Amino acid sequence: MTLYDQVADLPLTVEGYDLSRLEGETSSDFTRVSTVFTLYGPERAGSGEDVTYDTPDHDALLGADPDADRFPLAGEYTLDSFSSALADVDLFPTKEPERGVSKHYRRWALEGAALDLALRQAGETLASALGRRDDPVSFVVSTRLGEPPTTDRIERVLDVDGDIAFKLDPTPEWTPELAARVAELAPVRILDLKGLYEGTEVDAEPDPALYELVLETFPDAVVEDPALTDETRPLFDGHEERVSWDYPVTGVESVEKLPFEPEWLNVKPSRFGTVESLFDTVEYARERDIRLYGGGQFELGVGRRQLHALAAALYPDGPNDLAPRGYNTPEVRSGVPVSPLKPPAEPTGFDWQ
Repeated sequence: MTLYDQVADLPLTVEGYDLSRLEGETSSDFTRVSTVFTLYGPERAGSGEDVTYDTPDHDALLGADPDADRFPLAGEYTLDSFSSALADVDLFPTKEPERGVSKHYRRWALEGAALDLALRQAGETLASALGRRDDPVSFVVSTRLGEPPTTDRIERVLDVDGDIAFKLDPTPEWTPELAARVAELAPVRILDLKGLYEGTEVDAEPDPALYELVLETFPDAVVEDPALTDETRPLFDGHEERVSWDYPVTGVESVEKLPFEPEWLNVKPSRFGTVESLFDTVEYARERDIRLYGGGQFELGVGRRQLHALAAALYPDGPNDLAPRGYNTPEVRSGVPVSPLKPPAEPTGFDWQ
């Protein structure tokens, strides 16, 4: 029985839904807005978080008429039939999204809410439904080093948690001296080159000098999303096992189209859109010994906790880019949880509260 088969037939009763807005400042100097979808059934509710990046898309959904019933979701389903029904629902009824990938993000919010509600109605957790257990979740802290880049942010985080490891976004402004200092300060598990992003604030052109610098200075780090060009591809000869992919990974077919058989994948559920696509890709990776770790998108609420639940059941020991919210705020304060993140005493549904 596949991973998806284990949850596909969960009964699901939906009587209505609610929307709520979350907003918070981030360590990357932007205001994060998200929308929580809550599905209601008899005596139970389940939630998911829409991590669409463009605030106007959230404003359009919540601002025009907050009492409008825009989504025909009420009914008796299985999780699988609810997902099939969602395929025919216009999830952006008030305007087209600012970017096409947001359709997957909103779809995931509703799929996550449905999985949460179905599990609660069945008296299950994600781990129990999959016949697995909630293991402690190892995580790294993701950050950029600013403009001009310095080690200040790393040092502030280390003042709070001296044993933490990092996922960093190198930029062409990194000097050999800065890279060496970073390597001295703390373990760096992942270096995200962001070479495949298109039309975002973090697009990065392939820079052979930067790629060579990070490969040489951080020999044990995973290198994520390099842009492979005539100039950069030879740098990875013999280092293919260090390469991970994030931005292009949206399902099994996308993995099969990667430049070479991957050793690592960054799993961001919202990129997949559906529970089925996510679970099929995880299963595909496990069958081929592809190592997985979870990735976040500055979730503000239940979305981040659901990523913890997935990691706990499916890839707890990876360098999960899933640090709790306190690490992603402008100032990291003492008292934030340390890695590995301990399971909750009484997990419920698709959550890790």
